[in-house]
Amino acid sequence: QVQLEESGGGLVQAGDSLRLSCAPSGRTFSNWAMGWFRQAPGEEREFVAAGTWSGWSTVNTYYADSVKGRFTISSDSAKNAAILQMNSLKPEDTAVYYCAAAMTSSSSVPVARDDYDYWGQGTQVTVSV
Repeated sequence: QVQLEESGGGLVQAGDSLRLSCAPSGRTFSNWAMGWFRQAPGEEREFVAAGTWSGWSTVNTYYADSVKGRFTISSDSAKNAAILQMNSLKPEDTAVYYCAAAMTSSSSVPVARDDYDYWGQGTQVTVSV
């Protein structure tokens, strides 16, 4: 079983940055995918960004159009964590952010919720005007 521990959410102003971290524990994979999704009140959970890794080396990444150029997904091998760096935050980025993980042998980045087997507990990101 894999557990995902998220951290880094908070309240910021528009234009600020936040860094979310997702640390897997328990059973881990050599080749894996990590995705970030978000869910605003009354909305469906939507894809934000994802990547595939071999160990902690990045293979491929993919972003939703709404965050492309502002958000970056990466890995931190020293902390054994996946990172979502969020810059130039906007009020419409306000949501609960969830990380998700899955074992994969493909370099294609999974973007659907059903592609992922393990989920974090979620962390609140609030962006004020």
